[in-house]
Order: sequence, then structure tokens, then C-alpha cells
Amino acid sequence: MKKSLGADLSLVFVALIWGSTFVVVQHAISTVTPLTFNAWRFLLASLCLLIWKAVFVKNRKRIELRGILAGVLLGCFLFTGYIAQTVGLLYTSSSKAAFITGMSVVLVPIFSAVILKKLPAAKAMVGVLIAAAGLYYLTMSGPVAFNYGDGIVLFCAVMFALHIIFTAKVTHHYSSLSLTIIQLATVAVLSFVCGIVADGTGKLFDFSSLFRSDTLFSLLVTAVLATSVAFILQTVMQRFTSPTHVGLIFIMEPVFAAVTSAVWQHDYLTYGGIIGCLLILLGMVLSEWPVKKARKQPFTDHL
Repeated sequence: MKKSLGADLSLVFVALIWGSTFVVVQHAISTVTPLTFNAWRFLLASLCLLIWKAVFVKNRKRIELRGILAGVLLGCFLFTGYIAQTVGLLYTSSSKAAFITGMSVVLVPIFSAVILKKLPAAKAMVGVLIAAAGLYYLTMSGPVAFNYGDGIVLFCAVMFALHIIFTAKVTHHYSSLSLTIIQLATVAVLSFVCGIVADGTGKLFDFSSLFRSDTLFSLLVTAVLATSVAFILQTVMQRFTSPTHVGLIFIMEPVFAAVTSAVWQHDYLTYGGIIGCLLILLGMVLSEWPVKKARKQPFTDHL
């Protein structure tokens, strides 16, 4: 019982970290470009996990070429999703971005039916419809209705949902840690390459901006805490709690995002927005309950 409670509290902390990073990232990209931020963030994250593997993983097995290619493919989905999410934060609020990103959970049953030929449960489909209604209330209420940033973040949710689907197809064949390192390294490489093309080396290697205290803090929080530490905590602690608990706890991520956005940015949702958020949460709960099998890499759906 104590181990289960400790595991649940640890996972709540992970969800808190993920939720708070929306505000952190939004602040960071006011000084550096999204490609620059993601390049250095994911480079640091992949290096942290490489060090973890070298120091703490005793039985290290070589991953075969197919596993590497699978990791690269998943990394491409991650790269597209994270870039869309980061760019979207330039044009929409962090609280709206968090709830729209959470739509990836309810999009999974639809993509499962199309790609994996698995008919979704009735609860999951009801959850999709409720969440869709919530998305409408969230993005169409207030002085600024559905905007450019909301659309980009919605595309991010689609990419994350596809990432979850394809992860389910390959994750049982290869080491989760190895796959994760390859994915993060792929995001870093693609971000550096695209950053050089789109932003130029001047912005990508502008260390005067990168080493600003606020930007460096954002990089360390997202790379070390929100990616490396969160993944390790989730991997270790989910052994002591049920899959249902894991799924439902991680649904708290957009709630934490809305709270931190209100506290640090004074960004308050309208009444229509609150109704939309509650509907999205309800849809997520229906889509996740019961979770038959814990996802190996849920952190990759988030910041």
C-alpha cells in the first residue's frame, strides 16, 4: 500500500512537471526560436538518458537496425509534434495548448481503428465525441476564438496520437530506454538541421541568448526534469501502481498547466473555456478508463 501511494504521488509530480512546462516553454521561445529551443532541449535530454543507461543499466543489449529505424520513425513523429506544439505556443495560451494537446489521448481510438484495425470500445468513442465538444467550447469562446495557434497545436495532438499508435506496434520488440534515446536524438538532429536551414547558425548557436538565466532554466527544466527524470520516474514507479492509476493521473497534466498559467501569467479561462476543459477531461477519462496496458512511453505525448 505504501509503495502504491508513493508511486501515485511520484506520478502526480511527473504530471505537475509536464503541465508546468507549457508556461516555461512559452517564456523561453520569446528569446530563442522554437527550432533552437527544441534542438538543445532534446540534445540535453538524450545525453542525460545515455549517461543513465551507461551508469545504471547493467544488461545492455545491442539494438538491431530495425529497432534503430523504428526509433527514428517515432522520432520523426515526435519532432513534428513538438515543433507544432512549440510554434503554436507563440500564438495561443499555454492553458489552451495543454488541453488541446491532451486531445491526442482521445484521437488514439480513431487512429487505432484505421491503422491497427482495432474497433474502439463504446466508451472510447463517447469520449471522443465529448472531447470534441469540449474542444469547440475551449477554442470558440472568449474574445479570441479558434486561432492560428490552436490549429497548429491541434496538428501536434494528431502527431502525438500517431506516435502512440506506432509506439504500440514496435515497443514490445525493443528496449524502451533504447527506443527513447533514439527518438530524442532524432528530434535533436532534425531540429539542428531544420534550424540551420530556417534560422541560420547565428540563431541556433546564439549562446548569449541560450545562456541567459531564464532561457537556460527553461532548457534544464524541460530537458532534465520534464523528459529524462520524468521518464525514469515513470518507468520505475509504474511497477508499483495500476495502469488505470497511471492513465488517470497523467490526465491531470492540462489541469496543472491551466493552474500554472493562471498563477504565473494571469491567464484565466473564460466560462466557456472552463466548460470546454471539463468536457475534454471527461472525454480523456472515458478514453483511458479502464487502461488495459500501461503505455511504455507516455512522456512523449508531452512537453
